[in-house]
Amino acid sequence: MHKIMADISTSYLGLKLKSPIIVGSSLLTDNITSIKAMEKAGAGAVVLKSLFEEQIAMDVDSMRVNNIQNTYAEVENYLSYFTKEKSVGDYLKLISDSKEQTSLPIIASINCMSAGEWVSYATKMEAAGADAIELNILNLPTDANMEGVKYEQIYFDILSQVRKAVKVPVSIKLSAYFSGLSNFANTLSQQGVDGLVLFNRFYEPDVNIEKMELVSKSFNSLSSDNSHILRWLGILSPVVKCDLAASTGIVDGETVIKNLLVGAKATMVVSAILKKGPGIITEINTTLAQWMMNHKMETTADFIGKLNQKSVRKPILFERAQFMRYFHDADYVKS
Repeated sequence: MHKIMADISTSYLGLKLKSPIIVGSSLLTDNITSIKAMEKAGAGAVVLKSLFEEQIAMDVDSMRVNNIQNTYAEVENYLSYFTKEKSVGDYLKLISDSKEQTSLPIIASINCMSAGEWVSYATKMEAAGADAIELNILNLPTDANMEGVKYEQIYFDILSQVRKAVKVPVSIKLSAYFSGLSNFANTLSQQGVDGLVLFNRFYEPDVNIEKMELVSKSFNSLSSDNSHILRWLGILSPVVKCDLAASTGIVDGETVIKNLLVGAKATMVVSAILKKGPGIITEINTTLAQWMMNHKMETTADFIGKLNQKSVRKPILFERAQFMRYFHDADYVKS
């Protein structure tokens, strides 16, 4: 009998990935030694640690503050130029080194809040060899006087400028904080974005009740964090005209399979690798391949999106039915 051989490769942003596991932007992807380890473990691609607009601005301001001896404008301009060029130069070298020393698709990442000169950085990243660019746009809608449409316009403006400047694929890592998420995501896909990553994770506040002060919760994601991603992957995948990637709560092979089934083309992993090491990538790939063989799936294309909202018998399960079901379940109803 012919034995089904599982091909776990996938296509994301037009790139061929040997595995749907992408190592997300993090400390795991800020040096060539670590990136090589990710490739050896079986990663399909890496997103380099983001080049932060805010960080470069802070570094420039720091240099200006420390310029006690001389505050001439031309000196400050030089310090600003030098600081930016060094940060960007180091980043471009990481791109070129990664392309030279690995066979992985390399996705550069820009963490920004506006357009402006970031367009020129995207161009330089492309020239250095980046296979794609991920825009990590951080605009938490906290201004009570700013309409939601204006926050959305920031994304459209950045995408438009970067899209005109580079030829490589461009993705955006979205937050979930949009009043009309489906419409917004669909509009982005119609305006030329090649992929959307669901979702960006902001640092979450907690309260230390003994010291009575605000603290940060752990930034490591848990499997329980993935339910929100599954919902929106299932809703958006039959609607948008671009690829989708899952981010947050991807902890094992089972989670990866779930996210692919509802429509993700790839899954981004960070916390699980930080906790267990690169070997978890190998474990996930093995689990995925075994599941595919058990279910007679030859390629990931055979099942990606098989359970999205358009494909399932009860599409409302992605919306309200769970809530209703809980309260109609005998285990929850008290007589």
